[in-house]
Amino acid sequence: MLAATWHGLVMATYGVALVLLVDPSGAVLLQHRDEDAVVSPGQWSLPGGHVEPGESPEGAARRELLEETGLTAGELQPLWRGPRPYEAGFPHTVTVHVFRGTTTARQEDVVVGEGQAMVFVPRDEVLDRELAVSTALILHMI
Repeated sequence: MLAATWHGLVMATYGVALVLLVDPSGAVLLQHRDEDAVVSPGQWSLPGGHVEPGESPEGAARRELLEETGLTAGELQPLWRGPRPYEAGFPHTVTVHVFRGTTTARQEDVVVGEGQAMVFVPRDEVLDRELAVSTALILHMI
């Protein structure tokens, strides 16, 4: 993580890798974040997290997916890369890397390693959830 300053504020600069994992029915795996999460508390997001120093974004996506869900993905395709949308009270510069993968896993195969829940949500219902800002951006694009 790097740090920069802007008008006297210290701003962290780092990368985040997210995984848009889709099951055979087209359902998308979403995490219901903890109420005390630093970012997007109580909202629904794609599984993922920080890219560690020396780690590739794809490596981070695979690691975070395994840590948070107990699942692995075969091939991950880069889907989108860009700045995290602005959110009041979040003075950081974040580059978001999103990868798309498919799985034959079922709901009962998912382990909740982080958050309140990790659920395959039918595609036509994902936009009905209170989505984290980055997840909303990605899901609206596709």
